[in-house]
Amino acid sequence: MSTLSKEQIEKRLEQLDGWEYVEGALETSFEFKNFKEAFSVMTRIAFECEAQNHHPEWSNVYNSLNIRLNTHDANGVTEKDFKLAHKIEEIIDSE
Repeated sequence: MSTLSKEQIEKRLEQLDGWEYVEGALETSFEFKNFKEAFSVMTRIAFECEAQNHHPEWSNVYNSLNIRLNTHDANGVTEKDFKLAHKIEEIIDSE
């Protein structure tokens, strides 16, 4: 899988609210009502990540979730990252 250029990434980011291109990866963060809600969403995202065989770097502190996506095998951002980012947005929007 080939990496996308910075211009391609910036263009695709126009379709994702709240995501940024930072140091070779797509990044975003979310805040929830409490830890239980954050963890519930993380669990739903985890199942999707497993289904896509694509796993984010992420961290959770109480009600916040930070997500970082890049394709390690390609050493950069690929279509695979955007596919997962869009799915994460669907999961968040369904809450």
